[in-house]
Order: sequence, then structure tokens, then C-alpha cells
Amino acid sequence: MSEIKTKPTNLDVDSFMMSVEPDKKRVDSIELKRLFDSAVDEKAILWNNNMIGYGSYHYKSEKSKQEGDWPLTAFSPRKQYIAIYIMSGVNNYKELLDKLGKHKISSGSCIYINKIEDINLDILKKIISASVADMKRIYNVE
Repeated sequence: MSEIKTKPTNLDVDSFMMSVEPDKKRVDSIELKRLFDSAVDEKAILWNNNMIGYGSYHYKSEKSKQEGDWPLTAFSPRKQYIAIYIMSGVNNYKELLDKLGKHKISSGSCIYINKIEDINLDILKKIISASVADMKRIYNVE
């Protein structure tokens, strides 16, 4: 069994945010952080040097022997897009996703956006809040 590489760091989230390139992605990421900060009670932590995560839960895969800690929700500014991690599964929020705006999803937990002007931030906040509440209930996180 391989060790999970994605782990929380002690690195400064704001310093990471200021290093995001290009400028537009940095501005969008700062705005997303404000949105996440207002949607969840947990403090932002930099995971694996490139993902801003909130809270954590411990999971154990039923399909493999892998287990570890993972953020309740997160986002990561990537070269091609910004990935938003809805850990309870994006398909649980189909009605809200239909109102979100221009985005792509993975079959699991990711929403991909190009820029924040493409989406309805109020809807995204509802998705984030609902997912975190669901994750806390499912994994018995306080």
C-alpha cells in the first residue's frame, strides 16, 4: 500500500495565494478563498503545497487498503482551471449544479471552472456548505 501524498502543511495559505499565476487566476483564487471562508467554519490550510483545504476527515477505502485524512472541502488553482473539491460527491447536488453556470465535473468530487465570472457564487456557496454539512454527518466530524 502506498502512502497518501496529499497532506496538510504548515505553509502560509496567503503566501501561496500570492504566488498563483497568472494574475487573473490569483484574483479568482483570492475571491474563492473569501467565499470558502464565509461558507465553512474551518480555517484554510495548505495541503500538498497547492490545495487550500478546510477541515478534515479520516477515510478508509472499501475498494483498497488505502486510508488517511482528507479535507472536508477544498480548491486548487491549476494551470488549466480551478478545481473545487466537493468531497461528498458532486452528483449529490445536481439541482444546484444546474444553476451554477459554466463548469465541468468529474464523475466523483470535482467541479472545474475557468474563471469565477462563469459561475454563480451564491450557488457555489450553497454547494460547499451542503457538502461540508453532509461530510460532517457521514464521517461524524465535529
